Amino acid sequence: MEPLTWGTALFLVVAGFFASFVDSVVGGGGLISLPSLLFLGLPPQLALGTNKLAGVISSFTSSLAFLRSGRVEMEIVRWFFPLSLGGSVLGVLTVRRVPPDFLRPLVLVMLVLVALYTVCRKEWGQHATYAGPTPRVWVWGGLASLGLGFYDGFFGPGTGSFLLFVFLMLGFDFVRGAGNARVLNFASNIAAIVTFALLDSVQYTAGLVMGIGMVAGALAGTRLALTKGVAYVRPLFLSVTTVLIGKQIWDLF
Repeated sequence: MEPLTWGTALFLVVAGFFASFVDSVVGGGGLISLPSLLFLGLPPQLALGTNKLAGVISSFTSSLAFLRSGRVEMEIVRWFFPLSLGGSVLGVLTVRRVPPDFLRPLVLVMLVLVALYTVCRKEWGQHATYAGPTPRVWVWGGLASLGLGFYDGFFGPGTGSFLLFVFLMLGFDFVRGAGNARVLNFASNIAAIVTFALLDSVQYTAGLVMGIGMVAGALAGTRLALTKGVAYVRPLFLSVTTVLIGKQIWDLF
């Protein structure tokens, strides 16, 4: 990486803002932030760790905004939080030993199914049908938190979108589902950044500078989601999912 000049710092702040603006609601910000760090010359492993540092700043900011608005179902999320955190630690440790590329075809199929399901069910997520924790919520929510936490540490693309999809399946509307998803994504990001730091795979200066832009982007994106509601979150969710599908196809072929 080149020395951090004012121009480089400005580039990181702008990239961080736009990445976090999207990521704060439906995930997918890594599509902007990670290529930006690679563009500056960071080796892939170092770029991944640095991206997680900036990402944890973004997810903390958006999680706090959703919590303050009352759009997080703390009754269940507080129990899912440690599952997401622990799964992410296992994922990061596993990726040091097993290349994750074999997941690309499966992730592509899952993203296509998520997008098609959301398009076909036009009223889905408009209104909440969640009526409290049931055995179904505990089982599927717990398994998703652990599994997607592991996935975020091991591979990552689409984690926020998959988490939001799970909460929609459990009966939440798009906005409250996004709030729950962001808190759990924050948990997996914490575990990942700690693990990357212990493995000496973080460029702190670049990550913190990008994090400045991510704070602003997270606040702007979350505020727009809370103000506009489903009319904003649903199309953003579909747009990010579509871009993620394109990215996975590009990486495969």
